[in-house]
Amino acid sequence: MNAPDQVLRVRQAVNDRRRALSAAWRQLPRRVRIAAMVLLVGYLYLLPMAPPPFVKTPQVGFSGVLADQVVIYVLAALGLNVVVGMAGLLDLGYVGFYAVGAYTTAVLSSGHASWPWLATLPVAIAASILAGVVLGTPTLRLRGDYLAIVTLGFGEIIRISANNSNYLGGPRGITSIPHPPSIHIPGVDWHLDFGVLDAKPYYWLGLTIIIIVVFLLHRLEHSRVGRAWTAIREDEDAAELMGVPTFKFKLWAFAIGAAIGGLAGSLYASKIGFINPDNFPFTLSILFLSAVVLGGSGNMGGAILGAVVISYGPERIRNFADRRLFVFGVVLVIVMVFRPQGLLPSRRRAAELQHAGSERTGLLAEVTPVEGDFADG
Repeated sequence: MNAPDQVLRVRQAVNDRRRALSAAWRQLPRRVRIAAMVLLVGYLYLLPMAPPPFVKTPQVGFSGVLADQVVIYVLAALGLNVVVGMAGLLDLGYVGFYAVGAYTTAVLSSGHASWPWLATLPVAIAASILAGVVLGTPTLRLRGDYLAIVTLGFGEIIRISANNSNYLGGPRGITSIPHPPSIHIPGVDWHLDFGVLDAKPYYWLGLTIIIIVVFLLHRLEHSRVGRAWTAIREDEDAAELMGVPTFKFKLWAFAIGAAIGGLAGSLYASKIGFINPDNFPFTLSILFLSAVVLGGSGNMGGAILGAVVISYGPERIRNFADRRLFVFGVVLVIVMVFRPQGLLPSRRRAAELQHAGSERTGLLAEVTPVEGDFADG
């Protein structure tokens, strides 16, 4: 058996195991599944207080990794998954929406306007939606590589504009961004302070926002809008022939994805208290996109898992020092060789790649010579 054949057989075995587990989960009673999800959410809230030894990050606080990176990456990946995974639009400049949300919160809550942090959130989301509509209106009639190039340019335009704007602090950026207000429950001796020393409150805040976003996106995915996105992703021309207003629904995807990206940026700015253009490089767009692809494009659970791997993985192997990113990159390549559909792909995507793999296996069987085929008479 040659190497390509072995890889395909390993993929098939992994896919069979995944389908068996998925079928077993769906056969459980609804109440059991809901109870399991509630227990999982409860455990996630307790995670920074009692992390298992095998998940602790060396040389850096585990709570800080969760709050500074994992939560932010998960939110951004969920937003980008709307654009790339659900609607099938390639966006290489998603960091631009992330920057719009961060700078909006920074400008409104710092010395420029001194707004309360909570009041800046809806404005940051609205500004990101506006950026998505302004970018999408003239460009969403493009497809494929052309759309990708335009979105890439958008991300760089936002970064360069911030770098050249005195109002936005130029290369120095904006400092003294206030943290979210402390939370106190009347009559109870308990309070939650958002400060510099303790990262757990930011993690709990981010996790709560993620749960709300996942719930809303789940409802949206199973609505008329979600079905329209699926039709556009599978075959835009056929969707148009069936009467789907493709441009309108693509614009919705851009706007909703931008809103979630802006929300992630706003949370990031309030956490670190300082931003400048260097916080929003093009490579960040690639990392967000890698999270969606690695986890499984089109599946929210996959996007979350991919974001956790991308953000947490390098910190977990920090003991490798300068070689940790190389080691992490090698691991990602190996994963994508054996799981091209991602770690948790949508059922449709998994079925498509399984069908393609089956066809390739059959083709290899046809063209691979059997011993004796070319033997003399």
